[in-house]
Amino acid sequence: MTNPRKNHERRADMTNNALMRLNRVTRTYHMGEVTVNALKETTLDVYQGEILVILGPSGSGKSTLLNIMGGMDLPTTGEVFFDKHNLGLANDNQLTSYRRNEIGFVFQFYNLIPDLTARENVELAADLVDGPLAVADVLRDVDLADRMDHFPSQMSGGEQQRVSIARAAVKNPRLLLCDEPTGALDYQTGKLILALLVQINRDRGSTVVIVTHNTPIGDMAHRVIRMRDGAIAEIRENASPLSPERIEW
Repeated sequence: MTNPRKNHERRADMTNNALMRLNRVTRTYHMGEVTVNALKETTLDVYQGEILVILGPSGSGKSTLLNIMGGMDLPTTGEVFFDKHNLGLANDNQLTSYRRNEIGFVFQFYNLIPDLTARENVELAADLVDGPLAVADVLRDVDLADRMDHFPSQMSGGEQQRVSIARAAVKNPRLLLCDEPTGALDYQTGKLILALLVQINRDRGSTVVIVTHNTPIGDMAHRVIRMRDGAIAEIRENASPLSPERIEW
């Protein structure tokens, strides 16, 4: 049974420890004579150790927000701080170091290298950082102990996504960013992937941010953000997040 007091204590601890702060961030793109305000003025704290789900339809700004968090894009205006470091003032080398050492990415379509085995795909990420987790241990954690030497073409979609999660997790990142991680998967496999993300959050302490259009996934988060027309429309806290096994969609 969920302990409300422990949940309250954990939430209070997280809110006193912001891993990332976005202050009045915007992102504007110019396409010829057309100006697209992909992200309107946004202020948000992302807490150490939380699961944060960002919901919204296509074009709502959620992927733009995720890209700015991951240092793959820079804001047009405003400030982005990660652990008190202003990413807006970082040069290309510093941003590369940030993405390499602090961020793990999980994508909808896996982005595995087809000519490398599962083990080799994960080893490639492990080689990028100092002090990575043991590759074999991480692959066992995602239940791929007997598939380590298979190529992506020999694996199901769910297995490939587990390799993608292992590749992100092996760096032991402080911030794990997931862009529609269940979007290409069937219902049951998607729930298994969500359970893995919860396990990483619980066991490794990584902050997990999930961008999705699938509203029920928000029920597993500590906080849920709804985006609309490039802006945050609502931030909701879950007093008792559901386990992924109990989520229905």
